[in-house]
Amino acid sequence: MILGPVSYLDCFVFCVFLAPQLLIHVGLLETVAVVLQCLPFLLFELPFQFVRERYLHKRENQSQFLQKASAFEDVVIRCVRYAFAHIPPKVGRVFFSKPVALPFLKFRMLRHGYLRSPIHWNEFVDKRFKGIWIIKDPMKKPDVCIFYAHGGGFSMGSAYFYLEFLLTWLSLLGDNGYHNPAIFALEYTLVPDAGFPTQLEEAIAGYEHVLLMTRDPNKIVVSGDSAGATIVLSLLLHLANIDRHLEKMDGVGAWRLAKPGLAVLISPWVTLVSKRHRDTTSDYLDAGHLHLYARQYAGEKVATDDPLLSPGNCRHVLWWKKAVPSKGMYLVSGAEEVFAPEVRDLVEFFKRNNLKVNSREEKGGIHAWPVASLFLGSSPEARQKGLKALVQTIRENV
Repeated sequence: MILGPVSYLDCFVFCVFLAPQLLIHVGLLETVAVVLQCLPFLLFELPFQFVRERYLHKRENQSQFLQKASAFEDVVIRCVRYAFAHIPPKVGRVFFSKPVALPFLKFRMLRHGYLRSPIHWNEFVDKRFKGIWIIKDPMKKPDVCIFYAHGGGFSMGSAYFYLEFLLTWLSLLGDNGYHNPAIFALEYTLVPDAGFPTQLEEAIAGYEHVLLMTRDPNKIVVSGDSAGATIVLSLLLHLANIDRHLEKMDGVGAWRLAKPGLAVLISPWVTLVSKRHRDTTSDYLDAGHLHLYARQYAGEKVATDDPLLSPGNCRHVLWWKKAVPSKGMYLVSGAEEVFAPEVRDLVEFFKRNNLKVNSREEKGGIHAWPVASLFLGSSPEARQKGLKALVQTIRENV
């Protein structure tokens, strides 16, 4: 199932689904306050910046992202950038929540002629974790399984918001020769409801469940974007050196599990707090707020620079050799995103020490561009470019 690009109609319907949820979860007064706060940006700042930077600046003075982005992509990314920097996380998390994301997906499916999903998916709830199973045929074992952790700065996001992205990914895996591909999307607890080590404990339990269902670790691909990719890297480091982490994990996760066959990571937040995180004119992330989210995630138990939380700080080669999956890692990032310098540095460290790693840094790419482009891209080629690169890597190794 591969739906068309998001339209202005879709944006309007999304707001229709969003409005009542904001009133329920945020309240009338705070919702009105946020809307009033955004009005000057929407009415004056956004149009002025859009016209000036897109049409009045010379092309050579524009970022590569702006040069290739459509007007729709440009407007949406500017709005997301403003929201990330100015809207409180407790408001932002409603945007990505199940009560908003799931009806929106059903509307988009209906708009494309689907009364119900042509691909089987179901919610899975265990006392230790929860998530969503997506599989072509639930009566058969999968011949490849992706364990996915979503992004959102540890404080926003949900597997339901990523459901269209994951359904598309599964469709492309089927188109590329897999008979029964599957995806398990972890629905981990968000900050401030809980901080570290809760998210890692849930990832360990979820990964153990995927191992049990798949029966072959070589068929498992661990994946995630942004903060979710951080959790996946933490999972790999934990599996490689369990004894080192037991005091930080409250005794949870002491069982030994086989490591997966491959890791595919999208814009991983490899170092939670770094001086090399710099805002760019293209990306929608804000370094200052990222560091705030990082400290909330770490809490008071562990420092933000601990390698288990900030895998980019782990420079122990033997530890990484134990952690890297048998078929290696594939890291995808955007050249114009906030995390680009740190991702680049980790990839160079892997290569210097002969660790199995391949990477792709997209010119003009922003944060999590394979995800963003699927929703905002103007052509089928542009929308599926990032996902097809991930599928090709998986097909070559699993």
